[in-house]
Amino acid sequence: MALFADDAEDRVSQLIALTERLTERLAQETRAFENRRPQDVLPGLEETQKLANLYRHESARVKADRSLIEAADLKQRIALMQATEAFEAVLARHARAVEAARTVSEGLVRTIAAEVAEVRSPGSYGAGGQAQSGDARAVTLNQKA
Repeated sequence: MALFADDAEDRVSQLIALTERLTERLAQETRAFENRRPQDVLPGLEETQKLANLYRHESARVKADRSLIEAADLKQRIALMQATEAFEAVLARHARAVEAARTVSEGLVRTIAAEVAEVRSPGSYGAGGQAQSGDARAVTLNQKA
């Protein structure tokens, strides 16, 4: 997937629109994570992924060949820079929200696995009358969510 532009100004206009749309998608996802409603992200996830892939592809193209946008009006290029700065700020906030959600999820998985292991523990005793804990490896082998 790539942008098809008639000229530099058309390309910059499309890049601005793409960047703003992706920024809005990430802002919505961030709000969902911050409101502890990660399930609200799922319906728009495919669109976000497509926009992110297109953005990544087009950013790489422009970085490799600046002539794709150099002929555009300075005002338009400044608008693209501002849209990119806003995107990067939202992206950083989004990354923090996703990391926090991941940390909480992994903590829940570990807690649940520990509870299940404790309930499954057969309560056996070893030599000398010491209680031994059960083998929880089957439940807790993979502790990442």
